[in-house]
Amino acid sequence: MLEDRRLIWGMKRGSREALERLYEKYEGFLITVAVALCHRIDLAEDVVHDFFVSFVRSAHRLKLTGDLKAYMAVCVANLTRDRLRKVRRDPECLDEGIQIESAGASPEQQVIEQERAQTLNWALSQLSFDQREAIVLHLHGRMKFTQIAKQRAVSVNTVRSQYRYGIKKMRALLNHEVMS
Repeated sequence: MLEDRRLIWGMKRGSREALERLYEKYEGFLITVAVALCHRIDLAEDVVHDFFVSFVRSAHRLKLTGDLKAYMAVCVANLTRDRLRKVRRDPECLDEGIQIESAGASPEQQVIEQERAQTLNWALSQLSFDQREAIVLHLHGRMKFTQIAKQRAVSVNTVRSQYRYGIKKMRALLNHEVMS
């Protein structure tokens, strides 16, 4: 957290190294968040790129009082939501280019893990964006419900409900999928 504040301070003063460090530190995490929300790696990469461009342009106005990682995750989630509205694509369109690589896993195990990931992505894509966002920010982003609520300007109970109903729906979808 102290490093983040120092990097933002440097970025506000035009330090290219500070910006590069922030990018290196958070790019992978932010792409993971965006991919989990939109299921397309190309769109996720565009969103993260656009976020960083906007972040740099507005850095002089940034008055960060909380966690930078949480702030960035919510910004990327909001940009993803906006981009999905513009694209208006079927949420079931998963990017076939996403590959899961496990160190030391056999090819058979990798195929099994890829199928599991596709099944989870399919179930996640069946949720409303708000439910998906609550689940992704909590599980992938490791954000607390209070952080998500604060960043989204909604009540904590709203975020908890979205998370709970989203998980419940995913369980129902996955249990039906297993039984079929």
